[in-house]
Amino acid sequence: MILDEGVSMPAVRLDGTVAAVTGAGRGLGFAYAAALAAAGAAVVVNDVDEQVAKEAVSRIEEAGGTAMPYAAAIGTTEAAEGLVDTAVQSYGRLDTLVTNAGILRDKVLWKMSDDDFDAVVQVHLRGTFTCARAAVQHMRERGAGGRLVLVGSPAGQRGNFGQTNYAAAKAGIAAMVRTWSMECAKAGITVNGIVPVAATAMTATIPAFAPHVQAWEQRGEPLPSWLRAGEGFGTPEDAAGLVVFLASAAAQDVTSQCIGIGGDKLTLWSHPQEITTALRSGGWDAAAIAESWATTVGREAQTVGIPAPVVPEG
Repeated sequence: MILDEGVSMPAVRLDGTVAAVTGAGRGLGFAYAAALAAAGAAVVVNDVDEQVAKEAVSRIEEAGGTAMPYAAAIGTTEAAEGLVDTAVQSYGRLDTLVTNAGILRDKVLWKMSDDDFDAVVQVHLRGTFTCARAAVQHMRERGAGGRLVLVGSPAGQRGNFGQTNYAAAKAGIAAMVRTWSMECAKAGITVNGIVPVAATAMTATIPAFAPHVQAWEQRGEPLPSWLRAGEGFGTPEDAAGLVVFLASAAAQDVTSQCIGIGGDKLTLWSHPQEITTALRSGGWDAAAIAESWATTVGREAQTVGIPAPVVPEG
């Protein structure tokens, strides 16, 4: 479905609400925080680097928004509780949590160390868990509902070469979306995942994207349409509208979803489900499976990996 960008639509506002965004000093996290503030939310900006967090807050305030820095390495219970406490002490409440903080330690399986694995899981998976737990405890106590927006990745949906730790953590976050949406429904708390694709330090290393990201960053040249529409690849700001929508009253009935965003493309990811079934009276031994595999469930074998960009000729 293609929609006309010229269609006039009412603004989505978040006036009177409070949001916290982890890993919000730069890149996608900053785009989320800035967009939430522009829509009227007061925002707690988290970053591991205090100076970066303060600079992000200054940029938001210069644009007319309201924000407060919170410097901490996301992952521990103490950091998560400090994030929520900062929001409550500064603005009296927390309505929306966006779990964006993350790091990369990319290596193939046989070269990945325990530290490589643990560091990524600590920030992405444990950090999402601890921050969401602290936020939900506050939201349930306050009794006014809330929004959790958990940041996933295509790697968590399909796997990606060299990213055992990152893909596993992001797949776990998608599972958390489904589980928490059920657990939090009675309290009026929606839980959704977003799967952004944007020009960041990570995606800038992809050879097909690199020259276009460089041209956008250094010279302000727009990303080409084959990237924006064909690959669903855009700027961090392109992904921020989805976060504002999910934080708003317009999305009060949207929960348990993993939603892709990037460039000109908005997508909905499916939940894992059985796609084909074969029955055999008495059950299945190895020989029976081997004999029938290619003509039964094996006909629907699934692909893996993030498809390589399709660069137009010329």
